[in-house]
Amino acid sequence: MQLLIAVINQEERMEEILSGFLEIGITGATLINSEGMGRLLAAEVPIFAGLEALAGRTRPRNQTLFSVMADDKVDRAVALLQEVCGDFSRPATGIVVTLPVNRVLGLKPEMAEE
Repeated sequence: MQLLIAVINQEERMEEILSGFLEIGITGATLINSEGMGRLLAAEVPIFAGLEALAGRTRPRNQTLFSVMADDKVDRAVALLQEVCGDFSRPATGIVVTLPVNRVLGLKPEMAEE
């Protein structure tokens, strides 16, 4: 199993992402509102005011998605994210990370056994 973490800079794309996850067979995800470090520092810490140019390229708020999924669904999930959001190598698109999961509690029994 893998934990997929995706910081999505286009909140308006979340419904499309979650619908696509359901089509792939990913039935659980958690979303939280988030804010990037550059924007926060530029707005809140005067010494970093020069970062405003950098912050101007990012969205004021992001959505961070967490989902535990079977290994065989990870590549399809990442492909969907790239299809919906664009190339993550472009600035201000977002970030996707996957991590192996050794143990998980609280998932549907059929998910936890995969």
